Amino acid sequence: MLGEVGDFAHVDVSRAARTRARHLDYDQRHGNATNDEARQRLEAPTELDPDKAGLGMFYCVECDRNFPNSNDREAHIKSKLHKRIAKKVLTEKPYTHEEALQGAGIGIDKSRHNSEAVELDI
Repeated sequence: MLGEVGDFAHVDVSRAARTRARHLDYDQRHGNATNDEARQRLEAPTELDPDKAGLGMFYCVECDRNFPNSNDREAHIKSKLHKRIAKKVLTEKPYTHEEALQGAGIGIDKSRHNSEAVELDI
Protein backbone atom coordinates (compact mmCIF):
# COMPACT_ATOMS: atom_id res chain seq x y z
CA MET A 1 0.00 0.00 0.00
CA LEU A 2 1.26 3.48 -0.77
CA GLY A 3 2.17 5.74 2.08
CA GLU A 4 3.63 3.05 4.31
CA VAL A 5 7.08 3.48 5.79
CA GLY A 6 8.65 0.56 3.93
CA ASP A 7 7.65 1.75 0.44
CA PHE A 8 10.77 3.83 -0.14
CA ALA A 9 13.22 1.62 1.70
CA HIS A 10 14.83 0.38 -1.52
CA VAL A 11 15.02 3.66 -3.42
CA ASP A 12 18.48 4.25 -4.88
CA VAL A 13 19.25 7.82 -3.76
CA SER A 14 22.73 7.91 -5.31
CA ARG A 15 21.62 6.85 -8.79
CA ALA A 16 21.98 10.38 -10.16
CA ALA A 17 25.64 10.37 -9.14
CA ARG A 18 26.31 7.24 -11.19
CA THR A 19 25.56 8.37 -14.71
CA ARG A 20 26.32 6.27 -17.72
CA ALA A 21 27.42 9.14 -19.92
CA ARG A 22 29.68 11.23 -17.70
CA HIS A 23 31.33 13.95 -19.76
CA LEU A 24 34.28 16.19 -19.11
CA ASP A 25 33.67 19.46 -17.31
CA TYR A 26 33.50 22.71 -19.29
CA ASP A 27 36.99 23.91 -18.36
CA GLN A 28 38.49 20.56 -19.40
CA ARG A 29 36.69 20.63 -22.76
CA HIS A 30 37.86 24.22 -23.30
CA GLY A 31 41.45 23.20 -22.56
CA ASN A 32 41.30 20.25 -24.96
CA ALA A 33 39.71 22.32 -27.73
CA THR A 34 42.16 25.23 -27.50
CA ASN A 35 45.37 23.22 -26.95
CA ASP A 36 46.59 22.00 -30.36
CA GLU A 37 48.65 19.14 -28.91
CA ALA A 38 45.78 17.77 -26.81
CA ARG A 39 43.34 18.15 -29.70
CA GLN A 40 45.65 16.26 -32.07
CA ARG A 41 46.12 13.46 -29.52
CA LEU A 42 42.36 13.08 -28.99
CA GLU A 43 41.33 13.26 -32.64
CA ALA A 44 44.02 10.84 -33.87
CA PRO A 45 44.67 8.33 -31.07
CA THR A 46 47.63 5.98 -31.32
CA GLU A 47 45.86 3.15 -29.44
CA LEU A 48 42.43 1.63 -29.94
CA ASP A 49 40.13 1.57 -26.90
CA PRO A 50 37.62 -1.33 -26.95
CA ASP A 51 35.50 0.36 -24.24
CA LYS A 52 34.64 3.35 -26.43
CA ALA A 53 32.32 3.61 -29.41
CA GLY A 54 34.22 3.19 -32.68
CA LEU A 55 37.24 2.07 -30.64
CA GLY A 56 37.87 5.73 -29.79
CA MET A 57 38.75 6.65 -33.37
CA PHE A 58 35.88 9.08 -34.06
CA TYR A 59 35.83 11.69 -31.31
CA CYS A 60 34.32 15.18 -31.01
CA VAL A 61 36.60 17.28 -28.80
CA GLU A 62 34.14 20.10 -28.12
CA CYS A 63 31.26 17.82 -27.09
CA ASP A 64 33.39 15.05 -25.52
CA ARG A 65 31.62 12.29 -27.46
CA ASN A 66 32.78 9.18 -29.28
CA PHE A 67 31.00 7.96 -32.41
CA PRO A 68 30.87 4.49 -33.97
CA ASN A 69 31.93 5.65 -37.44
CA SER A 70 33.05 8.69 -39.39
CA ASN A 71 29.63 9.25 -41.01
CA ASP A 72 27.98 9.65 -37.61
CA ARG A 73 30.74 12.02 -36.49
CA GLU A 74 30.38 14.15 -39.63
CA ALA A 75 26.59 14.30 -39.19
CA HIS A 76 27.12 15.42 -35.59
CA ILE A 77 29.59 18.12 -36.62
CA LYS A 78 26.99 19.54 -39.04
CA SER A 79 24.26 19.59 -36.38
CA LYS A 80 23.01 22.69 -34.55
CA LEU A 81 23.78 21.12 -31.19
CA HIS A 82 27.45 20.70 -32.01
CA LYS A 83 27.73 24.19 -33.50
CA ARG A 84 26.17 25.73 -30.40
CA ILE A 85 28.44 23.81 -28.02
CA ALA A 86 31.55 24.44 -30.14
CA LYS A 87 30.88 28.18 -30.25
CA LYS A 88 30.50 28.30 -26.48
CA VAL A 89 33.57 26.15 -25.79
CA LEU A 90 35.84 28.04 -28.20
CA THR A 91 34.75 31.62 -27.42
CA GLU A 92 33.81 31.72 -23.73
CA LYS A 93 36.70 31.51 -21.29
CA PRO A 94 35.89 29.30 -18.28
CA TYR A 95 35.86 30.86 -14.84
CA THR A 96 38.91 30.36 -12.66
CA HIS A 97 38.62 29.14 -9.08
CA GLU A 98 39.42 32.63 -7.77
CA GLU A 99 36.68 34.21 -9.92
CA ALA A 100 34.16 31.68 -8.64
CA LEU A 101 35.08 32.43 -5.03
CA GLN A 102 34.80 36.17 -5.63
CA GLY A 103 31.40 35.65 -7.23
CA ALA A 104 30.27 33.82 -4.11
CA GLY A 105 31.62 36.63 -1.91
CA ILE A 106 34.39 34.50 -0.43
CA GLY A 107 37.82 36.04 -0.12
CA ILE A 108 36.65 39.62 -0.31
CA ASP A 109 37.84 41.75 2.58
CA LYS A 110 34.70 43.62 3.56
CA SER A 111 36.46 45.80 6.12
CA ARG A 112 38.22 47.73 3.33
CA HIS A 113 34.97 48.78 1.69
CA ASN A 114 33.59 52.18 2.57
CA SER A 115 30.82 51.50 5.06
CA GLU A 116 29.48 55.05 5.20
CA ALA A 117 25.76 55.37 4.80
CA VAL A 118 24.60 56.97 1.58
CA GLU A 119 21.64 59.35 1.75
CA LEU A 120 19.28 59.42 -1.17
CA ASP A 121 17.33 62.54 -2.15
CA ILE A 122 13.84 61.51 -3.05
